[in-house]
Formats: sequence, C-alpha cells, structure tokens
Amino acid sequence: MKLWKIALIGLGSVGRGVAQVLKDNPQFIIIAAADSKSGVINPSGLDIEVLLAKKKTTGRCGDPKLSAARIAAEADYDILIEVTPTNSVTGEPALSTIKTALLRSKHVVTSNKGPVSLASAELLGIAEEKNVGFLFEGTVAGAVPILRGIKYGLAGNKITALYGVLNGTCNYILTRMEGEGLTYEQALAEARDLGYAEADPSSDINGTDAAIKLVILANTMLGMNVTLADVNQTGISGLTVAALHMANINGQSIRLIASLNPEKNTLEVSPRLLPKDNPLVVSGTLNAVTVETEYAGAITFIGRGAGSVETASAILADLLFITDKYDR
Repeated sequence: MKLWKIALIGLGSVGRGVAQVLKDNPQFIIIAAADSKSGVINPSGLDIEVLLAKKKTTGRCGDPKLSAARIAAEADYDILIEVTPTNSVTGEPALSTIKTALLRSKHVVTSNKGPVSLASAELLGIAEEKNVGFLFEGTVAGAVPILRGIKYGLAGNKITALYGVLNGTCNYILTRMEGEGLTYEQALAEARDLGYAEADPSSDINGTDAAIKLVILANTMLGMNVTLADVNQTGISGLTVAALHMANINGQSIRLIASLNPEKNTLEVSPRLLPKDNPLVVSGTLNAVTVETEYAGAITFIGRGAGSVETASAILADLLFITDKYDR
C-alpha cells in the first residue's frame, strides 16, 4: 500500500479536524502544514499532537518565514489539502495555492468555497491536463455527499431542479426562533456562543454562503456558467417571531432555501414557507437538499452540514477517491 504524503494548508477548525482524522490512518502522512502566519515541513512526517499544541499555545504552527505558498511550490507532497477561510470576492490566497499545486501535477482536495465558486472550470481543466484529482466535496453541505451523489449516484439522470437548506447557521437560528420563541437577536447570540456563527455572521445571515454553494452546484454538477451576482439573495434578518408563529399555526415552517432551475437558468436564496412534513424542514444545523430528476424522481440528501470533523469526513472521502483512482 502506497504511503501518500500530505501538505495541509489551513489549521483552523476544519484543518484541525483533518489532522485528527488522518493522524491514525496508515495510508497518509502529513509532511507539511501551514497556517496564515507560518509553516513547517518534515519529510519524515509531522507529529500531529505537537503541531496542534504549538498552534494552540503560540498561534503559529512553525517558521514565520515558511508560507503556504512556498509549501505548495516547493514541498515534496502527493496531495495538497486546502482548508483556509473562504474569500468569495477573489478566492485568494487559496486560489493561487491550489493552482500552484495542480500545475506541479499534485492532487488537490479543498473545502474552500472561494476558488471553486470563482474558477472551477479553470482548475478542473488544469487537473485534467495534468492527470491529477481536484476534488471539493466539503465545499457544499459538509458531511453530506451531495456532489458525489449527483455525479455518480444520479449519473444519467437529467436534473430538472435542485433546492434545499445549505446553511446550518441560519437553520439553527430559525429552529430556535420557531421552537423556543427566541428573537432573531437572541438566537443569533446563542449560535455564536455555540460556535455555529462567526463573530461576523453576515455571509450566513444575508444568504451569501448558501448562494456560493448554489453556484458551485450549478457550475460543477449541472454544467451552468453562473456567478454569485446571478443569485437573487434575501437573508433571514428581517424574520420575526410573529412570522414564525403564524406559520406554525398554519402547519408550516420557514426555512432559508437555496434553489436553482437549470432550464430557466434561475438561482435564488430566500426564506420560504414549507409544510412541516416537507423533508427540508430539518432542525438545528442539519442541511437538506432535494434533487428532482428525470428517472429517479425526487431524491433528498440530509445530514450534518458543518463542523470540523463533519467537513473532515468529506475531505477523507475525497482523499480515498484519489488513492483508489490513481494508485494503479
């Protein structure tokens, strides 16, 4: 069995989850890692516990002079895992890091939505030219295998519509407002305390995060050519407890739904009224996506849409796909 050498770029919540998941997997060895301030390389393999402890105590994983860009360009690895925070405007610095690795004929796995939403065609083209894998299951719906489910599980089916809950933060807030009568402000504060919402939750609340995921689905799975500007967005900050209560009285729930119609070329993220027995009425931070198909009918994927280990699960699945396909 081949030992696959990994360069891990990003040591935030997801990066730490990836490190822990790979720590005891004999198929992989992390030989390089970088955060936003430093990097470290050890061809014999990094001690993950030491690496994470140093990051926690000092805020850096290694040498301030060793950047993620240098590791991508110079280190001797087989697969680069890029899990830094999303930049939805330029995709940088992740976009350049990923491109560098692909041009060196290195496989790349990422959960970073920015580069995939902005340049998926270019990056997939480079990967095909270099005969390497470029996989990004973790960019949409966390642990839910929605990309692989559509590409392989529903292969041969014409997709007529896709819609669902793609942001766990909003779903948690709406669930708490509906179930406990919390105000929007109270539910948001609770989501922050539990780590479900960032200090600046605007991209979640205004629908941008769900819109980016919709763009990735549209372009990479359905052959569309759209950008974030093509998505009609409405967030949840204007929703009141009274609105949720009225919906409840009428046997309905309100969820932030991302939807697309490939035939009409329409994409939208907005709060929608749904019957309580609709499969998209999920609780907490769960994600749910319904795919309407020509032959299989409507298929709904439900699961944990965010989290360190959950996203690491998607990354591990991509890694194993690469090892299975290219270890020949």
